[in-house]
Parts: sequence; structure tokens; C-alpha cells
Amino acid sequence: MRIYFDYNATTPLAPQVIDAVTTATRDQFGNASSVHHFGQQAKAALDEARSATAALLHADPSEIVYTAGGTESDNFAIRGAAEALEPTGRRHLVASAIEHEAVLNTLKALGRRGWTVSLIPVDETGIVDPDRLAGLVTKETALVSVMHANNEIGTMQPVAALAAVAHKHGALMHTDAVQTVGKVAVDVRAMGIDLLTLSAHKFNGPKGAGALWIKRGTRMLPILTGGKHERSRRAGTENVPALVGMGVAAQLTGAKLDTEGARVAALRDRLEDAILRAVPGTTVNGTTLTLETARN
Repeated sequence: MRIYFDYNATTPLAPQVIDAVTTATRDQFGNASSVHHFGQQAKAALDEARSATAALLHADPSEIVYTAGGTESDNFAIRGAAEALEPTGRRHLVASAIEHEAVLNTLKALGRRGWTVSLIPVDETGIVDPDRLAGLVTKETALVSVMHANNEIGTMQPVAALAAVAHKHGALMHTDAVQTVGKVAVDVRAMGIDLLTLSAHKFNGPKGAGALWIKRGTRMLPILTGGKHERSRRAGTENVPALVGMGVAAQLTGAKLDTEGARVAALRDRLEDAILRAVPGTTVNGTTLTLETARN
């Protein structure tokens, strides 16, 4: 018998999500930008999914921009903010040294185009020290990007404290929350951030569906140009079935976060304790920073 443990890479679709995607593929095939009945039927399905995704973040639906997943959302957050703020002279970008490649390689690409990039090292527990960030952020910093939880060791960052440092210097704060949305409670208001990345396939939704949360009033330039989709923020006909599936996945995970989070944490602690006791020389990489600490 084989057991699947690689949930940080991807999760299986929930049965309800499979049903929703199948139904949308068959019955909601219209273009959500069309004004006829079939188009408006698809648009209504997208609006319902957008509301469910926003509710998972304690956000407003109008702040949700659909994307094709975490990589596109990270690109949009970094490139969109950097290019919007470029005329102000803010051409400095900061991130942690342990970010996902979608962030690190985007920063490298902008570095080749003239932006200055600073990477913050983490301590032995994998945490970014807000005081260290304060030593790097300047009046020329456009954006700080630090992931909510690391995809390798699971360390959760003190995002709210880091956001306070960024905002003190007039910079925007982005967090890649691909590994936390759907697994722990995420409140964008409490975190004090400006941009947040999520991907549906990390919480039992379809691959190829994601979103970028953009705080109302945040200046951004689109990285995909074309039609006026997503309020002119992301051109391209929306993938209705996948996004409907993401909405259902958001509803399902939101309903069970309190109980499921505690259950998984107990299983983690049990496994960790057994390994540490039974296997000589083992140690824990990272820390058990709580979500409350990460917010405050």
C-alpha cells in the first residue's frame, strides 16, 4: 500500500470539487465577459467563487484577482508593484533568501533590468528578523516579499511585524501564502499586508487556478495586457471550471479550518516526538512559531 504525504507539493481534489468542475465544464461553458445568458451564467459562477475565496482570507471580493496559480501571482505581485512604483524612484526590492523560486527568479530578472535586490538571510530556525529587515529597507524600497510559511521546513514568518517595517519606509508588503491558505487561518487585515499569493491546488482545488489578493488602493500595473478582464488587472478569458473548483475548495477548507488545523498539528507533534525519541541524532529544522505570532 502506498500513502501520499506530499501535500506541500500538491493535494488531491476534494470529491465536491471534482463534481463542481465537471458541472461547470458541462453547463457553464460561456465566456464570462459575454453579455448573453450563457456568459452571465459563467460570470455569476465566477462571482460566487470569488466571494468564497475572499471569505477564506477575510477580504473583499473586489480585491481578488484570478490567476493561473502561485507562480503567476508572485510575478504579478512583484513586477506589477515594482513597475507601478518605478516612476517614483523606488527601484529597490527586498525578499528573504528562502523564498520560492517564483519570487527569487522574478527578482533576478528585475535585477538584470536595473532594480537593486537585497536578500535577507534567516536565522538557524528559518525566521526573518524584523530588525534585520529594518537595516535593509530604505526610502528607495518599493516592495518587501517574505513568504508566510516555507515550503521546505514549514517555518512561519512574523509577517505582520515585517509589514510594519516595510510600511514605515513607504514600501509595499507581499507575502507568498501558497503553503498556508487552506491549512491555517489567514486574515489579510490582521497581517497588515498589501499583496498575498494563493494557489488552489494546495488546498484540494484544481491545478492552474490561483489568485492574488490586492489591497484596495494599491498601485499595480498588469503584467498581462489585452482585454479588460479582472477589472483590467489581468487580461485573458478566465478558466471558469477551475476557478469554480477553487471557490468550492475555499468553502470546504474554510468550514473545517478550526478542527482540521488542530488535528493535523496533533499528528505532526506526535510524529515529531516519536522520531526525536527513536532516532539518535535527529533534530527539528525550523521552529513552531504560531499563527498568532506571525500576525502580531
